[in-house]
Amino acid sequence: MTQHKFAIGQTVDFRPGPHEPNANRGLYTIRRQMPSETRDLQYRIQSNENGHERMVRESQLSDTGPQIFRTERAKVD
Repeated sequence: MTQHKFAIGQTVDFRPGPHEPNANRGLYTIRRQMPSETRDLQYRIQSNENGHERMVRESQLSDTGPQIFRTERAKVD
């Protein structure tokens, strides 16, 4: 079974295909990893620019480079 390349919360670069003329290229955040019946896994992503969500194939995404994932720490007095 193939594993997803991108993690939930990760920022990725979305590159729409030629059959998606209205899709905006740019930075999106992974919201959900979706199952797929093919080797090209799917994701639910959200635009960092306008908040629009869409379903995409893994082959349409690329890594934006090193990222730091923050975790909130409890404040101790």
